[in-house]
Amino acid sequence: MAGFEGLVAWQKARELTRNIYQVTGEGDFARDFGLKDQIRRAAVSIMSNIAEGYDRGGRAEFHQFLVIAKGSCAEVRSQLYVAYDVN
Repeated sequence: MAGFEGLVAWQKARELTRNIYQVTGEGDFARDFGLKDQIRRAAVSIMSNIAEGYDRGGRAEFHQFLVIAKGSCAEVRSQLYVAYDVN
């Protein structure tokens, strides 16, 4: 593999981040600065932690960073519920 860019999980996280940026840049979402910024940071955190863990070199460290990325996924999901609940 040529680096973290070859990881399907990182590629999916990148796609999610791109979608989050697109959706949060439009309509009412764009004006909710707190939620918009928080969900964007959480999405970026997913792909960043996958990349950092991969490049750390050790299996245990990579696993720990994947756990952190998984937590950021839960954060994004929870924030999407907030957005849904307030329309």
